[in-house]
Amino acid sequence: MIGLAQLMVVLDATIVNIALPSAQADLGFSDGNRTWIVTAYSLAFGSLLLLGGRIADLFGRKPAFLVGVGGFAIASAIAGAATNFEMLVTGRALQGLFGALLAPAALSLLTTTFTDAKERAKAFGIFGAIAGSGAAVGLLLGGVLTEYLNWRWTLYVNLFIAAVAIVGGWLLLQKTERERGAKLDVPGTVLVTAGLFSIVYGFSNAESHDWSSPLSWGFLAAGGVLLAVFARWQTRAAHPLLPLRVLLDRDRGASFVSMLVASAGMFGVFLFLTYYLQLTLGFSAIQTGVAFLPMVATLMLSATLSTTFILSFVGPKIVVPVGMALAAGGMFWLTALGLDSSYAANVLPPLLVSGLGIGLIMAPAMSLATSGVATEDAGVAGATVNTMQQIGGSIGTPLLNTLAASAATSYLVGRDPTNKLVQAQASMESYSTSFLWSAAFFAVGGLIAALLYRPGVPAAAGPDAAPTVHM
Repeated sequence: MIGLAQLMVVLDATIVNIALPSAQADLGFSDGNRTWIVTAYSLAFGSLLLLGGRIADLFGRKPAFLVGVGGFAIASAIAGAATNFEMLVTGRALQGLFGALLAPAALSLLTTTFTDAKERAKAFGIFGAIAGSGAAVGLLLGGVLTEYLNWRWTLYVNLFIAAVAIVGGWLLLQKTERERGAKLDVPGTVLVTAGLFSIVYGFSNAESHDWSSPLSWGFLAAGGVLLAVFARWQTRAAHPLLPLRVLLDRDRGASFVSMLVASAGMFGVFLFLTYYLQLTLGFSAIQTGVAFLPMVATLMLSATLSTTFILSFVGPKIVVPVGMALAAGGMFWLTALGLDSSYAANVLPPLLVSGLGIGLIMAPAMSLATSGVATEDAGVAGATVNTMQQIGGSIGTPLLNTLAASAATSYLVGRDPTNKLVQAQASMESYSTSFLWSAAFFAVGGLIAALLYRPGVPAAAGPDAAPTVHM
């Protein structure tokens, strides 16, 4: 049920995207407002994650999990039943709010429930596979529901997932003790929430408007300042929202950075390959979702094997950089795609390689980011992992969009922009550029991971070891 809840959260990052044109036609909102359906979710989710994680630590992870799942379901029902744009945006923002409570509670429950090394490895393998493949599954499910039912079912589907997760969570999850005497760090909460909101909004504005927009740079600069002040405050606060002991372990810090970089690079696969399959090869929404399934299969395989077997033999200093290298190689391979390429010969092989690589990154990084953390910090450690994933996606999407658009514009200089062949080739230039930069993200991530991770096998990855804390 923890995996189901996590699937519900990651699905909603992409499942609604497929349904947006249908929702727009039904409710009659403008193209400019369409971006807010996505932005409302990411703003609430990204800016409130650390608060959600700390609430789970302070007031109990099982109650936080159940409230998060239940609230997410209610928000999904509101958005699904929307009769106008405002109601849909409100529902999406509420989804993000309760998702920010649910996601770190789910990951911290995984950390505190599975203390045996072997069971923990299996659990994080499955969890990492869900986190890595959820976006692709969302594309497929969104296409199926939109085509055979209607766009509202991309939101209503959460009610069925939530019902199973709530019943299973109520019956099976152990109640955890709340942290006695601890208080919520109100100044820290205000600083980090405002800072993360500004960062996510700044990147979202850059995507929908332009990088030269004063709003984009203004919010990004404000976000940077607020997060710097937050970091300074955490060294002085009596009950810090994000204790520095959570960040200062080398393996944990390396895992946070790996999640950030990998999440930014992943959007080169899910976003621009979707464009290529639909606009160049003429795939339908459902065919596009099915086209990603082989990648999901290899991702799940490598994610499970990496935590249950490989990590205990060679350690993260080899596993994660190898994953980054494979993902970079797969993305670079995609730059060779052309107008006459075929799925089986030219898309599938690099997609399989990328899936193997991403699985080797996501599951070990998630496991090591929460391994050995003190029980009272499990929620905020899980929140930090989710924050890195969310911020990575917020960086990757507008940055790759901007680079792709610039490449297409450059190609059209001196050529006839009304010629369909020229237009198609300009699109190919934009896709190739995004794939190349995604490969660069993964390559840089591999270098950082190789430098930061400790050599050898971490204590918690050994066959009989329990998690330990390294300061």
